[in-house]
Amino acid sequence: MNSTRAWFVWGISVLAYLAAVTQRTTFGVAGLEATARFEATASILSVFTVVQLLVYAALQIPVGVLVDRFGPRLLIAAGAALMVAGQLQLAAADSVGAGILGRSLVGAGDALTFISVLRLLPAWFSGRSIPVLTQWTGIIGQLGQIASAVPFAFVLHRFGWSTAFVSAASLSVLILVLTLVFVRNRPAGVPRPVLLPLRQSATSLAEAWRQPGTRLGMWTHFTIQFPGTVFILMWGFPYLVSAEGLESSWASALMTLFVVVAIICGPWLGSWVGRHPLRRSTMVLLIAAAMASAWLAVLLYPGPAPMWLLALLVAVLAIGGPGSMIGFDFARTYNPGHRLGTATGIVNVGGFIASLISMYLIGVVLDILNARGFSGGDLYALESFRIALAVQLLVMAVGVVGILRTRARVRARMADDGLKLPSLRQAIARERQRKQSERGVRQAVRQEQGASGSREGTDAG
Repeated sequence: MNSTRAWFVWGISVLAYLAAVTQRTTFGVAGLEATARFEATASILSVFTVVQLLVYAALQIPVGVLVDRFGPRLLIAAGAALMVAGQLQLAAADSVGAGILGRSLVGAGDALTFISVLRLLPAWFSGRSIPVLTQWTGIIGQLGQIASAVPFAFVLHRFGWSTAFVSAASLSVLILVLTLVFVRNRPAGVPRPVLLPLRQSATSLAEAWRQPGTRLGMWTHFTIQFPGTVFILMWGFPYLVSAEGLESSWASALMTLFVVVAIICGPWLGSWVGRHPLRRSTMVLLIAAAMASAWLAVLLYPGPAPMWLLALLVAVLAIGGPGSMIGFDFARTYNPGHRLGTATGIVNVGGFIASLISMYLIGVVLDILNARGFSGGDLYALESFRIALAVQLLVMAVGVVGILRTRARVRARMADDGLKLPSLRQAIARERQRKQSERGVRQAVRQEQGASGSREGTDAG
């Protein structure tokens, strides 16, 4: 595998995910225009994002079952079609209900895409390249945030609401065509898997959930994906501008830093996971500890935090996105191929459930503090945000407990199978031996090539 065709299929599928992220984030760019168009309050507008994420999260497990049954190509195409319908509905909507319907369709199409793209990787690639490609899939997809923040925002402000959302829909029309023409579920010559009956699909779901490696992946995604999602999609910008007192341009720069750090860290994390598959949960716990420490440093800082500390916070939160991809690697390695999509869906629902819980609780705490006159009735005051954002630490603690419990069960199963987890010192020593062996092989190949060139030169003479 890893042929030119494989790279082409992956490229088209990643473009589909990038388009899905673009559609997911377009409404966030249009907040002010939406307020005027729907004559809605800020609390009502927040329902657009919450409903969209609820639809996304609710569909993850059903989508996982469907992708195992019907293949990723059909679901990627269906996702693109749903997002076309959703953006066209939003382009024409002039009421809150009609707008929410449009965002629900976008959330449904978005839900079909990511799991399906990941499901293509084991069919077309093999070996250590899969964790790295998983990271690159997430990274390239997140560039869709830039697509919504720059070209979509330009069209929105220059040509208006309907034109902007119709243009966004046209991107998914292109994806629909490219997917149907070029994407295939497996390489030519590979036999099609036996189509499981619906009863067996339900059994596969139960088996995937009973596998502790699947639940370890879900708790991984739950714990380190949500802080960055909550920050980027809802509370980060208001916190930076209203509570920390930054200008909008500086807040936007920090949001851009988020994407840049994720791009830099993703490939390194994927490569590290490929080399140290038995240390994945340790890396997840280290990332969780770093995020909790960064938030504590910012929330406990006396007065507004300095720019360097806010930049550090954003950089650490950005690591959580690529770090959460480790959860999908747990699903891949602990489940057979016929239920991989189902297991991936279970993993993917974790982070979005945590995001919804955190978004809602932060808003509730802010409203309660405001109702009681805390911080002089300033809803987005720094002191109010400090208390509200601390809720994330509780949610993260729940996730860490879940990781520790399921990791213990995974290791118990490994012990039952006669597998022993090497110590960190042994793992480092093995990695050094592997590198020395690879250097020896490369040196031997170069010497052989040099000797072959010398012999050819002698023969020619």
